[in-house]
Amino acid sequence: MKARVKWVGDAMFIGESGSGHSVVMDGPEDHGGRNMGVRPMEMLLLGLGGCTAFDVTMILQRGRHPVKDCVVELSAERSETEPKVFTAIHAHFVVTGDLKPKVVERAVELSAEKYCSASIMLGKTATITHDFEIVSDPEATT
Repeated sequence: MKARVKWVGDAMFIGESGSGHSVVMDGPEDHGGRNMGVRPMEMLLLGLGGCTAFDVTMILQRGRHPVKDCVVELSAERSETEPKVFTAIHAHFVVTGDLKPKVVERAVELSAEKYCSASIMLGKTATITHDFEIVSDPEATT
């Protein structure tokens, strides 16, 4: 895997992934930025969310469970001293579909413990917790 990050000026950078996608990263105004992009640490948190949401949806789909939607709401705390690593992260999954709680719970556990590289890596410095809720699929009841 490869990536490239180019300084644009002030506190702004353009990140280019090896797969050809770009993202703008920028700092807040009080750090010389113009607040025109996500912060690098936000990118890490978004990466964790994308990684674990991908896992959970794929596990449910492969098990032929009728998942219709999956949203991961993330909250994180960082150390107050340098390096300001993540110290605690919570992932709340909102999964839509006619799903059994045990099935969703197992998918979340498998992602956290076996498949999500980002979660496992960030778990070296942060305590990562998870919970979930299931939203009934209105189409399943009609």
